[in-house]
Amino acid sequence: MIVFRRITRAIAIFLFFSASAYSQQTTGPIPDSIKVVAPGATVQRVSNQFSFTEGPAVDKKGNIYFTDQPNDKIWKYDTDGTLSLFMDKTGRSNGMYFDKKGNLISCADEKNELWSISPDKEVTVLMSDYKGKKLNGPNDLWIDPKGNIYFTDPYYQRAWWERKKPDVEGQHVYYLPKGQKEPIPVSTDFKQPNGIIGTPDGKYLYVADIGDRKTYKFDISKDGTLTNRQLFAPMGSDGMTLDNQGNLYITGQGVTIFDPSGKKIGNIPVPSRWTANVTFGGKDRKTLFITATESVYTVPMRVKGIK
Repeated sequence: MIVFRRITRAIAIFLFFSASAYSQQTTGPIPDSIKVVAPGATVQRVSNQFSFTEGPAVDKKGNIYFTDQPNDKIWKYDTDGTLSLFMDKTGRSNGMYFDKKGNLISCADEKNELWSISPDKEVTVLMSDYKGKKLNGPNDLWIDPKGNIYFTDPYYQRAWWERKKPDVEGQHVYYLPKGQKEPIPVSTDFKQPNGIIGTPDGKYLYVADIGDRKTYKFDISKDGTLTNRQLFAPMGSDGMTLDNQGNLYITGQGVTIFDPSGKKIGNIPVPSRWTANVTFGGKDRKTLFITATESVYTVPMRVKGIK
């Protein structure tokens, strides 16, 4: 028994250090031509213990929260590089974004709702249906400076649903005015909208049509409606983010960056079959955080993320 315990302990120690070494795997240097990336930067894996990572959101301190949707968990990656479980039983949270009060607003697609999760994990359901029908499955969201919410609603059949087809017709972009319960369709001409992000001044909104492999830019009117739809990039995206120079970061195959005019800056290769989402975090907001299937990665940057 003593020998067995010693052997078991030895194996456990070996596996621990093997897993640690694997979780910290890095790639080669990112090309110098991508000027927004810090000189000599590499893509570094933080961990690969998940099933499918999504929805990274950054709080005021620079801590990053992200989801592992198949396992119904939200994790936290703090500014010191510590990874910890924040919440279990999250309503199958997907895309997330922090509001100004520090609540984590989540696309909880177990019951096709939007949740507000307080810092002490109290849940408030912000929205549960559209005209009495369940939405397809809120996927990703952005909150404008006034606290209004824009979200995408593509249909992806989930293993945890009993239904086998949509309750509403079409896959749209919706607008939920602050304090309201009924969302408003603001763009209905998408095949499968997914990633969404707006500019800090609340003037422009980017929406990716992953089903049509295109990303569009809209003007946001004072009443919240969208106008002046423009093709911005000839590729779709899962999740997206912006930096403080107005560059747009698109996911799918690595992270592809476009400048404010829509010109491609370059692609950061990521050693996973699919990159689902991306945001900036860290104390100085210069850490690019990437969710990619079973893993999460970081990249040091020259530019900062938006606040």
